[in-house]
Amino acid sequence: MNSRTVRALLVRGMLAGLCAGLVAFVFAYLVGEGPVEAAIAFEEAGAAHEMGGEELVSRTVQSTAGLATGVLVFGVAVGGIAALAFCFALGRIGRFGARATSGLVALGAFLTLYLVPILKYPANPPAVGDPDTLDQRTALYFLMIALTVLLGIAAVLLGRHLGPRWGNWNASIAATAGFVAATAVAMVFLPAGDNVPKGFPATDLWEFRMASLGIQALLWATFGLLFGYLAERVVTPQPTTMTGETPKLTAAVG
Repeated sequence: MNSRTVRALLVRGMLAGLCAGLVAFVFAYLVGEGPVEAAIAFEEAGAAHEMGGEELVSRTVQSTAGLATGVLVFGVAVGGIAALAFCFALGRIGRFGARATSGLVALGAFLTLYLVPILKYPANPPAVGDPDTLDQRTALYFLMIALTVLLGIAAVLLGRHLGPRWGNWNASIAATAGFVAATAVAMVFLPAGDNVPKGFPATDLWEFRMASLGIQALLWATFGLLFGYLAERVVTPQPTTMTGETPKLTAAVG
C-alpha cells in the first residue's frame, strides 16, 4: 500500500471518526447526562463544607460545548489511529474485503480499548470516588488498556501462526482462548480500583455505566460501517472507461 493510499485512508478515517463522534455526542447528551447530574447532586449533598465562588465553566457549557468538543476530538483521534490499523490489517488477517476489515478493526478496538478494561476498572461518574486515589486509578486503567492491546495483538499473531497447521477456525479459537486466559490472569494480579462511596444510588451508577458502554459501542459501530464504505472506494480498483478511445478505434478500423 503506497503512501498516497495511506494518506487518503487516514483522512477518511478521521472524517468517519468525526461523524461517529457526532452520533456518540447526541447519545451522550440524551442518555448520559442524567446520571452525571445525579452524581454531581450526590457530591454536593454530601459535601461537608460550603462551596465558595462560582464555577469557572458553567454546567450548561460542560454538558453541551464541552462534551461535544471532547467526544468529537476523541472521535477524530481514534478514527485516524484506527485507519492506520486498517492499513496494516488489510490482507494480513484473512481474505476479508475493506468493509469486513473495517468492521473487524472497529470491533477489536472496542474490545481492547474499552470493553475488556472496564471489566476490571468500571467507569464511574465524575465527582464519584476518592480524589486522593484518582491518579492511581487512572494509571491502573491505562495500564489495563495497554495490556489488553498488547494481548490482542499477540492473539492475532498467534492465530496467523497457527492457521496454516490448525486451520483458520481452530487457530482462531486457540488464539481467543489464549487472549481470554492471559487477560484473566492480568485482572487477577492487578489491584482493584473501584471505590464508589457508600450510599451512592446503585441505579444511577448502573445507568451511567450503561450509558458509557452505549456511547463507545455506538461510536465504534458507526465508525466501522462508515469507514468501511469510504475505504472500499479507495482500495477497490475502479474500472477504466473507454471514453475518448472508441472514436479513435473506429476511425482506424474505417
